[in-house]
Amino acid sequence: MNRFLDRPLQYKIVSICVIANLIIFVVNIFLLLGINSMSKEMELVYQDNRYLNRLTNALSDVQDSMTEYLSSKTSDSLRAYYRTSQHFSILTEELDGRVTDLSFGRMERNIKYMSQNYLEEVELTIEAKRGRNVEKYRTYYENATEVYQYISEYITSLNLELFVSNSEHYSELSELFRTYEFISFIVITVVMGGNIIIITNLVSTIIQPLRKLADSANEVADGNFDAELLDISYNDEIGIVSNAFNKMVISIKQYIERLRMSIEKERHMQERELMMESHLKDARLKYLQAQINPHFLFNTLNAGAQLAMMEGADKTYEYVQTVADFFRYNVKGKTTEVSIREEVTLVDNYIRILNVRFSGDIGYEKQVDERLLEASMPNMVLQPIVENAVNHGIREMGDKGKITLRVYREDNNICISIGDNGKGISKENIEKILSGNWERKQEQYDNNGIGMDNVISRLRLFTERDDAVDIKSEGENMGCEIIIRLPMNEKEE
Repeated sequence: MNRFLDRPLQYKIVSICVIANLIIFVVNIFLLLGINSMSKEMELVYQDNRYLNRLTNALSDVQDSMTEYLSSKTSDSLRAYYRTSQHFSILTEELDGRVTDLSFGRMERNIKYMSQNYLEEVELTIEAKRGRNVEKYRTYYENATEVYQYISEYITSLNLELFVSNSEHYSELSELFRTYEFISFIVITVVMGGNIIIITNLVSTIIQPLRKLADSANEVADGNFDAELLDISYNDEIGIVSNAFNKMVISIKQYIERLRMSIEKERHMQERELMMESHLKDARLKYLQAQINPHFLFNTLNAGAQLAMMEGADKTYEYVQTVADFFRYNVKGKTTEVSIREEVTLVDNYIRILNVRFSGDIGYEKQVDERLLEASMPNMVLQPIVENAVNHGIREMGDKGKITLRVYREDNNICISIGDNGKGISKENIEKILSGNWERKQEQYDNNGIGMDNVISRLRLFTERDDAVDIKSEGENMGCEIIIRLPMNEKEE
């Protein structure tokens, strides 16, 4: 739609006219095709009666040509007999000889077989006549005449029954044709009304920017240079003129502003000096803040890592580099979604840092399906869970504490499990945590400021599911497992 409205005015107006006429033309074509189809069907209603009339005439011609030959025995009458009998034979081939329960079908089948029998009797009559066998040809002639009368009666009876049936069908078609005419009238009316509405709306859409331009021009002419600038919706001639008008209004406003600033320049000199002094103080403050900026600290850690590497302190270099990577993840920006791989890497770095701080007391095991690590999830989710597991689950266990991280698929979900073998959580507290009613006490350990309520809320918002997080614990000193379920999209599947 927007591509169409961006076209030149002439193109849009011509297109609207062409499309409207084309719709009417297509509708008329369909209506005419429907009328033509119904007309053909009405023409075919009495086709069976016309065929039976031709069959009756052909039967009479055979009988007449046979009688003429028997009375005159001329070559012309013989040729007439062969011609009429062949024509009658061709017409009888069109009759349906299949066995059926329909009365029409049975009569048609009887006529076909009687006609074949009749032609055989006539042929025998002609042959007997040509052989001068008076006794035989009289017998054959009487048999043929008798069959002829039967066939005529059958054809007449079938013709009458078909005529009655076809007349009823013709009446139904006539009623249907009148109904079709009424529907056609309604369709044409609706199409024309729809075209009028569509054309009116499109023309109004095309003209509306021009009206807005005229109103804005009147406001500017009255001296109101603060009039709202025109919204350039389309790139046609009106859009070009509106854009030029906006530039003109802006230029006038800027010119007036420059004049006002020139007149008040001396009066504002002192204020500008004070402002410059304020900016200088602000710059000094920002300089001091930059010294404690997170990126400054991250760069400082990197410098320390490089120094440790140059001095050959490999373990110190690895530890400082791990801390730098961990810190960089926390200050990398406003990214709200990351890959599972990044979150798992952050947990790896966090465990390494803790093991340096606490002399390798924390056991850590991973079971990760690499195919699932590129899926997206909210950032800063796994590390806070691991931190809570360490602080509240295994901190007092010494080197017996263990953290297990698993990433696996379950039906159409990506599951991330973080388990520990620590103190465990009671069912009552699990319900409070999942419902958001958990009141946190003052922590005795360092933490990153992100609680489980924050993690659960963000996961539920991200997945749009209440069962995004599940907490399992068999009881006191039985450990705890937190399971995150992320729905898989089509690409991930």
